[in-house]
Amino acid sequence: MTKRIGILTSGGDCAGLNAVIRAATHRAHILGYEMVGILDGTHGLISDPPLYKILTPDVTDATMMRQGGTMLGTTNKGNPFAFPMPDGTTKDLSEDIIGGIKKLNLDAVIGIGGDGSFAILRKLAKQGGFKMVGVPKTIDNDLGKTEVSVGFDTAVTVATEALDRLQPTAASHDRVMILEVMGRDAGHIALCAGIAGGADVILVPEIPYDIKKVAAKIKQVKDSGRNFALVVVSEAVKGAEGEDLKVTFADGQKRYGGIGQYIGQQLFEATGCETRVTVLGHVQRGCPPTYSDRLIASAFGVHAVDLIAAGKFDRMVSWNNRGVIDVDIEAAIAAYQEIDKKSTLVHTARALGICLGDE
Repeated sequence: MTKRIGILTSGGDCAGLNAVIRAATHRAHILGYEMVGILDGTHGLISDPPLYKILTPDVTDATMMRQGGTMLGTTNKGNPFAFPMPDGTTKDLSEDIIGGIKKLNLDAVIGIGGDGSFAILRKLAKQGGFKMVGVPKTIDNDLGKTEVSVGFDTAVTVATEALDRLQPTAASHDRVMILEVMGRDAGHIALCAGIAGGADVILVPEIPYDIKKVAAKIKQVKDSGRNFALVVVSEAVKGAEGEDLKVTFADGQKRYGGIGQYIGQQLFEATGCETRVTVLGHVQRGCPPTYSDRLIASAFGVHAVDLIAAGKFDRMVSWNNRGVIDVDIEAAIAAYQEIDKKSTLVHTARALGICLGDE
């Protein structure tokens, strides 16, 4: 009988997800497997009957690889082990998800996600006795045991291009332009884009900052004769008292937002310079993937199917030393990857005279 592989996207969307789905589908077809696309992440498995579509090379052509987002849909809400119900209570729906996998007669599941998604899928796999492999995707690039995750390169490229566009208008109006980028816990996007985009200041959550030192850098730039400055700040950077700056949305959820405006006001008061703030937000997620994300996503999708064919499970595909390997999922989750203050990129930023807020 033809074996069936399920594939789903979980957590926040990013560029490159469709390239993973396409590559996995084509590889499965060559090996004689049937690929089942699970819709809306684990939410599609809660539904009865499960929400899915059969994926074939005909419906996963090169056009979809160029598109951002995920053709399967995804979710980053509702832990299935404590799923929020309309009356405010929570309910364990893990058996519903496991039941959905059994109804689809899946021999294995490919989960495309980050550390949170992997932790949930791995727990479900152990409880339900099904087999899984993981494909790392996160624009934050904070998942351990892989040099890069799907979506990161595109997010950095978008942020870098934003700095390229902000520089001329900053120079035209004698302004300090502040760019707030995503980065829930790690500041990799801000650091990489800041260096590539010629920022004067980069603020990341891993390095505590002193606003007086940031202001001193802005004054130094002005005193040098340049009439503008560029500042990049990760959304998870805290306020002066160490507080998280978050916004409460209509659904009651609190999410990061506001640090750009906060830093802008602080710098205006400290320097008198006119400041403007740009918040990139989901622009970093929804655009067409860069060539790098397409290549890595394609290699990941192929290797994920190869792992299933080889009978290797509870593994995550990983990019290492210019190639794809696989690692233990539990080890990848445990090896959280924040910015190393002694890393090459931090040294590079300092050597270029970029202020990181601490010296």
